[in-house]
Amino acid sequence: MFTILVFLSLVCGLEGADVVLSCSLIEEGGGTGGMMSGAMFTRTPSTLVFRDLVGNQGLSEELVTPYEPPETPNADDLIFELSLRSIQIPNADLLLHADCNEQEVVCEVSRYVPRGADLDSLPAHFIGSVQLDGGGLSLTLVLQTLHSETQSDTQPLIQSKLDLPLSQSGTLQTEVVFVVFSRVPSIAAPIGGDVLLDCGFRQKESVPGQDVALEWRIQHRGNGRKILDMKARQTEADVGQDPVFVDREGASAEADLLVRDGNASLTLRRLKVSDEGTYICTVGSGEFQTQQIVHLHITQPPRITLSEEKLIFQDTTPQKLSCHCHRYYPLDVQVEWFSQEPSEEEPVSLSKDSSLSSHRQHSDGTYSLSSHLTLRPGENPPGTVITCRVSHSTLETPTDVALTVDKPEPQTVLWTIVLMLVISVFFLYQAFKGAEN
Repeated sequence: MFTILVFLSLVCGLEGADVVLSCSLIEEGGGTGGMMSGAMFTRTPSTLVFRDLVGNQGLSEELVTPYEPPETPNADDLIFELSLRSIQIPNADLLLHADCNEQEVVCEVSRYVPRGADLDSLPAHFIGSVQLDGGGLSLTLVLQTLHSETQSDTQPLIQSKLDLPLSQSGTLQTEVVFVVFSRVPSIAAPIGGDVLLDCGFRQKESVPGQDVALEWRIQHRGNGRKILDMKARQTEADVGQDPVFVDREGASAEADLLVRDGNASLTLRRLKVSDEGTYICTVGSGEFQTQQIVHLHITQPPRITLSEEKLIFQDTTPQKLSCHCHRYYPLDVQVEWFSQEPSEEEPVSLSKDSSLSSHRQHSDGTYSLSSHLTLRPGENPPGTVITCRVSHSTLETPTDVALTVDKPEPQTVLWTIVLMLVISVFFLYQAFKGAEN
């Protein structure tokens, strides 16, 4: 994936603010590759200009930097001018603030052929992918070229690579006619819980009774399968739908929300480790079909216990202390040991003296692991605090479990027992002698 820094410009207009993104036009071919190099692609620098992407109410004039097209239009420049007159993109303001939030944007454009059309058909179509690095918004846009208005006695400038007419300012004017989006392209959820995988679409216009097709697939570690497949349509009285294919128990999507609101989200209930993966939401309506990707990460924090509740050295015999990490996911976990004597201000690491068991995988896909540490009384006097510290991706901060070395128990109980035995033996002896006399 080609990632570049986003630069933003705001243009005060009657309706809203424009957003300008640095992008790349992706085309097949260009270069020679052997059998191991796979398909070859060329990348040509380009620019996407979203017209009136968000409202400009409340924008500070100091923040507004007008977008200026090239003074002299150039046939080699690739400037896609996107009109959003008929489609509203949810959470579009995230693109507006990406630069201030120090977020990068992945932006790519390539040719697109609608169903039933040819590559050279007019109007021409392009597909654009815009993703905020780190999540927040992901868009897949279908762009349709608009007729460029020029003076009757002036021949339009033709873009050298695309062989398409440009506007008088040197931009390729397009309109967004279809978009599939996700406002949460990556999400983490716990085992046993429920999750909503966000996906939606908007289109310029829909024909009454036209089918809207939705498919959800999962890809994970080279394997893939279909989770859900549905087709629905808006009728005069209600929402009609064909039988729904569901391959995963507890998976569902709402046909009425799909048709009326463009809500293509997938609900998964009672999550398992096997639900983790990359989910592909594909929406088709009329001549357009495109998709969005949502990453689902399954999580389970470890339950951490020590093998002993208290630690007492009665003699010079070393003792083993174990730190158990129970049923966590994903796999990677780090265990550290520390000791701190009462006279010390900072704990001392004991990790180099510890040993780890192998990971144990349970039937539900979670893992367990134990770390063992041998402690010697001469090195750990009473009052020493022994700490096991566990780090895992599900924990915001490492979790500590600790115990304190106690003083040896006094031997008074033992001597009391011995004394009672001596007294008992004495009385028995006296009783025996009395019986003889």
